[in-house]
Amino acid sequence: MDINQKIADEFSLRREQVDNTIEMLDDGKTIPFIARYRKELTGSLDDQLLRQLSDRLTYLRNLETRKEEVKKSIEEQGKLTEDIVKALDNAAALVEVEDIYRPFKPKRKTRASVAREKGLEPLAELIMEQGSAQPENEAEKYIDPEKELPDTETVLQGAMDIIAEDISDNAELRKKIRSLYEKAAKVESKAVDEEQETVYQNYYDFSESVSRIAGHRVLAIDRGEKEKALKVAVVIDEEFVFSIAEKMYVKDNNSCSELVKKAAQDSCTRLIMPSVEREIRAELTENAAEGAIKVFASNLRQLLLQPPIKDQVTLGFDPGYAHGCKLAVVDATGKVLDHGIVYPTFRKGKDDFTKDKLKKMIEKNGVTAVAIGNGTASRESEALIAELIREIPQRVSYIVVSEAGASVYSASKLAAEEFPEFDVSIRGAVSIARRMQDPLAELVKIDPKAIGVGQYQHDMPKKRMDEALSGVVEDCVNTVGVDLNTASHSLLSYISGINSTVAKNIVSYREENGEFTDRKQLLKVPKLGKKAFEQCAGFLRVRDGKDPLDNTGVHPESYEAARKLIDECGFKIADIGTPHMTDINDSINKQGRKSLCERLGIGVPTMKDIVDELIKPGRDPRDELPAPLMRSGDVMEIKDLKPGMELVGTVRNVIDFGAFVDIGVHEDGLVHISQICDRYIKHPLEAVKVGEIVNVKVLDVDVKRGRISLTMKGIQK
Repeated sequence: MDINQKIADEFSLRREQVDNTIEMLDDGKTIPFIARYRKELTGSLDDQLLRQLSDRLTYLRNLETRKEEVKKSIEEQGKLTEDIVKALDNAAALVEVEDIYRPFKPKRKTRASVAREKGLEPLAELIMEQGSAQPENEAEKYIDPEKELPDTETVLQGAMDIIAEDISDNAELRKKIRSLYEKAAKVESKAVDEEQETVYQNYYDFSESVSRIAGHRVLAIDRGEKEKALKVAVVIDEEFVFSIAEKMYVKDNNSCSELVKKAAQDSCTRLIMPSVEREIRAELTENAAEGAIKVFASNLRQLLLQPPIKDQVTLGFDPGYAHGCKLAVVDATGKVLDHGIVYPTFRKGKDDFTKDKLKKMIEKNGVTAVAIGNGTASRESEALIAELIREIPQRVSYIVVSEAGASVYSASKLAAEEFPEFDVSIRGAVSIARRMQDPLAELVKIDPKAIGVGQYQHDMPKKRMDEALSGVVEDCVNTVGVDLNTASHSLLSYISGINSTVAKNIVSYREENGEFTDRKQLLKVPKLGKKAFEQCAGFLRVRDGKDPLDNTGVHPESYEAARKLIDECGFKIADIGTPHMTDINDSINKQGRKSLCERLGIGVPTMKDIVDELIKPGRDPRDELPAPLMRSGDVMEIKDLKPGMELVGTVRNVIDFGAFVDIGVHEDGLVHISQICDRYIKHPLEAVKVGEIVNVKVLDVDVKRGRISLTMKGIQK
């Protein structure tokens, strides 16, 4: 197989793009680096497409490796033929390769192998010929009590077992039957105990075709089966399956043909169908998991790239009942200024002491924003803060942030290293404040699976999940870039070309030698060589350093071209980032973009990126997104909601069947996929994303169960 050409065809890319990309991947270059600094070679492929290409490359290479292993194994048995080689070469999936290999695999003891040991293979071959021979008469020749063959019935059964196994090993037949299952089979689930109430009651008497069943239902059924609440099966009309096998093997209408027909049916029911059912279940689960991982990755990307709320002194408020509400004030850079605990009763007019303490903390530290965790006692805490804001002269607003993963971070070794003087509860309040100020910088400290923006994340294949999510975090961190002099080692470890050890070495070097003044100093960091420098330098910013270009996304390899560009267009290095620099595009257009690129020795995409950075150095792509929804007014409870009410909310999670929206009443409301927009969409991600501010209308409220149904249709914008 020409893997590069196959990938080019599948992704509708030029062969040159694929060849260049694969060559760079094989050379150890990271996807963020390739996406950002090798656009001329890839044709400006983005990081997400590059990851898909990389995944497909790995699969196809594994497929080719397996084909060679199978060929070698069959050849060692002396059974490799041109037809087998051709079939293996044409196999497009691993399952096809395994089907071809099935007859040649070393087998455990089976009914057929026992029959072969008793010498019944010649009889099986005679029956398969379906000639005029009488099978009962032929079987008499094999009767041998010492071999446990006492009569013709036992002999014929042994021969049929051999035939059944041979039929089941036919790769072409299995492929046809698998195809039939994919088109005509159904997934059915029944209750193990119909009287028992479980979260799986929707699946107590459930049936849906294999071709149509949604991924989230597959995962729910799988979990229900695992928890012994459901019995699950893939069912199909046996006669359809029998007809395929009989058409392939039954050649005549005589006594031998009748035995072949029975053996074919036995092969289907006992050997092929259970095997295909397992394969179908495995494939459904794998596809559902892959879909769930993609949704999780998309949600995580949007969450990490939420706009930071900059230049705010923030009070992190971690709600609680018995153990109080933990407080932490951090300045605009995330440095802890103050901390404490209050024990509100959450009863009207009974929390003056708590409010007095909060007022003093706000006044003392110049707090301008409050970040409230959305966990236990969040609604009551929000009401308390809203009431407090109305009573104080300072202009303070608040936001409810997801505290998913805050407790995981608080108890982690990393948190202990970062805040050895604070206990676990105060660390959680610091994390809540910081994740409002800069979600990306704070959330990279937490295992992505604990951030809470997926579905069935704990049922996913761990290795695949970790690869996908770490790839998303890596892409987000490198898209934004980090300040070399303030970034934590957690953040630095996601920068292209930098591992955890080098990240810690960078922080240690910074602590021992003071702030970095230019990017070249990175080469003095232990274990950070020239190759790592090439990969990481462009993503690390040095603010107020010796060279203004060090505070841009321009890679050091392009500094000379950038300086020549500035000079050719009549500007100076000091003009970087000034309003005057916005005129550079006019000068470039006058000279001719392509001819100027040729003189500078760079491509058009690289020039565009350099120009963008010269106009707005250290630009943060998150700043171009709508700001998060800050609140300062009255707080509603779920009982205050009425059908028809129109509200503004924040999308907290997107799943296969809809989106959960925070409308400020503690419980998130569900916008079902059918209520997201007027046009047809296959998945909610086509229309909404995590962190987006949306207008919604209340459809229904179930106060007892804490459920809110919302719609985004028919709302005045």
